[in-house]
Amino acid sequence: MTHDAENAPRSFGQRVRRERERKGQTRPVLAGLVGRSTEWVKAIENDRLGMPRLPLLLRLAEALGVDDLATLTGDERLAAATYSKAAHSSLLRIKEALTTYDLLARDEEPASAEALSSRVRNAWQAWHGFGDHRSRVANVLPALLADLQHAVRTHEGVDRRRVQSQLAQGYHLAQLYLSFQPAPELVMLTGDRSMTMAQDADNPRAMAAAAWYLAHVFRDAGERHEARVDLAMKSVQLLDPERGPEDIALSGLQHLAAALSYAKIGQKGSAERHWDRADEAARRLGDYVHPWLMFGRGMVDAYAITMNNDLVRSGAAVDAATHIDLGTMHSATRRSFHIIETARAYSLEGESVAVMHLLKKAYEASPETAAYNLFARGAAADLAENGNAIIRDDARGLARQLGVAA
Repeated sequence: MTHDAENAPRSFGQRVRRERERKGQTRPVLAGLVGRSTEWVKAIENDRLGMPRLPLLLRLAEALGVDDLATLTGDERLAAATYSKAAHSSLLRIKEALTTYDLLARDEEPASAEALSSRVRNAWQAWHGFGDHRSRVANVLPALLADLQHAVRTHEGVDRRRVQSQLAQGYHLAQLYLSFQPAPELVMLTGDRSMTMAQDADNPRAMAAAAWYLAHVFRDAGERHEARVDLAMKSVQLLDPERGPEDIALSGLQHLAAALSYAKIGQKGSAERHWDRADEAARRLGDYVHPWLMFGRGMVDAYAITMNNDLVRSGAAVDAATHIDLGTMHSATRRSFHIIETARAYSLEGESVAVMHLLKKAYEASPETAAYNLFARGAAADLAENGNAIIRDDARGLARQLGVAA
């Protein structure tokens, strides 16, 4: 590759390739160093994938021995608003709720296990419902966590174990609220606490649910995929599909977690094998959908988009998206997320008009889901600045709504 001014690398992908070749690395070697597939490196170098988010960009620079990020980014602007995580207005309140320890006994009697279960169900409905789900959950979560913790300390026997299982769900809600915000230590805290509560309750279903959410914690913390797969497969052993639809759903969820983990590192065969097991579980369930994890036919089909995106198989991801109806999914947050994943598939195909259309649909489905999604934020900012004239005004409007306008 020539390096004079006229023929100097002009794109991020070309600069990555230049540095890789200077270092004498093969694509598989670089892929292994950054925890991605060889196909991912190829897609980056061929500009099928854009510049990754900052944590992965830093890992890429380290693997290539690059001290100055500008060597890779060139003149491409790194806007902090697009590569950083947005903070919700109630973040400090949630942090206080998680880090305040009520060491003194309360005078009042704790709420019953039945009453607390009802409140947890209502909180899940608020999370999955249309509108500002983070704001609505933030309004009830501090008091709910405090009352659940008080009940765990006060109740005994069967009631105590029931409340512990409910508290595990309370921590799941806190983890979801905290996701895509600048609070990684709190995400790790909620993941660990939820599993501890589930284990103390000796509740296999609660442990399996906690494993699903811990898989996301492990992913964001950079934990090797083997740990995520091992956790999922151990959770499968806790479940018995003969006990009914909830065990079938939770078992299928673990295989879905394994499929997504293998897709992240480019192991197509293993990813598809576990997705097939999740698909089998969804077929057995028929019309059943888990009431708060949302595992069912629609969720499995929709995650095929994410799996193929991570395998950098954009054609397969787009094909998966054309064969599902997200409108039937009983969760505005999940609909919005999967619409964004569809936009990511079209982005891999270079279809910017489709990306813009889908991001607007995702925002309409759940504004806060789109506002806290890093792909949506980055894509909107990029299209607002570099998109073609047909979509530029729409992209600028969306970028303002997502809080990433220049």
